[in-house]
Amino acid sequence: MENKSIEQLNDICSQVRRDCLRMVHGVQSGHPGAALGLTEYFVALFFKEMTHNNQFQMDGKGEDLFFLSNGHVSALWYAVLARSGYFGVEELGTFRKINTRLQGHPATEEGLPGIRIASGSLGQGLSVALGAAQVKKLNGDDKLVYAVMGDGEQQEGQVWEAAMYAAHYKIDNVIAAIDYNGQQIDGPTEKVMDLKNLKAKWEAFGWEVIDIKKGNDMEAVLAGLAQAKGLTGKGKPVLILLYTEMGYGVDFMVGTHKWHGIAPSDAELANALGQLKETLGDY
Repeated sequence: MENKSIEQLNDICSQVRRDCLRMVHGVQSGHPGAALGLTEYFVALFFKEMTHNNQFQMDGKGEDLFFLSNGHVSALWYAVLARSGYFGVEELGTFRKINTRLQGHPATEEGLPGIRIASGSLGQGLSVALGAAQVKKLNGDDKLVYAVMGDGEQQEGQVWEAAMYAAHYKIDNVIAAIDYNGQQIDGPTEKVMDLKNLKAKWEAFGWEVIDIKKGNDMEAVLAGLAQAKGLTGKGKPVLILLYTEMGYGVDFMVGTHKWHGIAPSDAELANALGQLKETLGDY
């Protein structure tokens, strides 16, 4: 946990967005949309809220753990890990290239620090996070487990098996979040498969649910995380509905599924970078 100001955190967000765009552009492959939308949440976790160690140990004893279920936003996670000191920022330039440790979806085989599971097959991440949370309870470890899912991912059946399991076994040391941007690869979620009232559904499954209505506002994100942490240890798992905008920070990318998995051209990259301040130095 670091004592960074809102201004410092926002500066990190700007740099991380630059990193993500340059990584995806560099190989003309990847998923910039949700990565840009989730930036505030990831930066808040890794630079403010979580107790974690960049001298990576797989077992994570005595530290908060993080699991990414919607693994296609890997560029964001890699950028945040690098900027947190898990590995050198220059390695971001190897994203999605042959023999890189920075695979298109996070993987464990390459031994990249910070990565505890392979993810990308949607629906699985919450189950793993719950297992890790149970291990912490068994070991008397009072730290928390965080997980992030996509909203389109809520169309996967395994998510709801995990939701039921967590409530039944009172796994109250987990904070899961859904990136509620209303977009998925084929279009708006309401058209692909309408999610209806997600809050009511998760509450019906026995979870404490809170809303962060401004998921791209750092102060709102920090306030929501504080509220969520205050609900842990009370017998129920905790879920955050994180309302974000896909493509946030770049005017021509905001709010559309088009940028789910499309890389910007040279001109589009230059336009996007012109909207984002370089604060920590590009890799």
